[in-house]
Amino acid sequence: MIIMPKLEKSIEINASLQKVYEILNDYLSLPVWNIVVTECEQIEPNKYFLKTNVGDVINTEIENIPEERMTSTQEGSPMQKIGYIFSPKGDSVGVTLWTEFELEDQRFVLDMAGDLFLKSLKVYVDFLSSGGKPEDYKKSFSKIKKA
Repeated sequence: MIIMPKLEKSIEINASLQKVYEILNDYLSLPVWNIVVTECEQIEPNKYFLKTNVGDVINTEIENIPEERMTSTQEGSPMQKIGYIFSPKGDSVGVTLWTEFELEDQRFVLDMAGDLFLKSLKVYVDFLSSGGKPEDYKKSFSKIKKA
């Protein structure tokens, strides 16, 4: 069995575990807030076609334990598997993003991508928590970089 390189990134988000889980569990909302995803279409239950600014990806959810953890496989991405682990911390929630990938020389780029993903999530959750509506949200690289 081949052991793939693995990467983990974490962020604390000032929102309820339920709210953060709902957002990550709604794959069709990815283009609204994820800085990389431009389109999402459901192919079949638990399987989604994602158009991203780095290529097309088929994301297949293989595990979903509500408000605890989620795992997907990805075709067309350097990430073979991607997952989230949720850790409630009082009024906030820790989100750990992990990925298994093919080549060790992809680590630097995937580390940056993980950072952007988690910051995208945090900025979007902060926007919603301050009373913003999803249809009014505008993705902004500069806002995400500062998060």
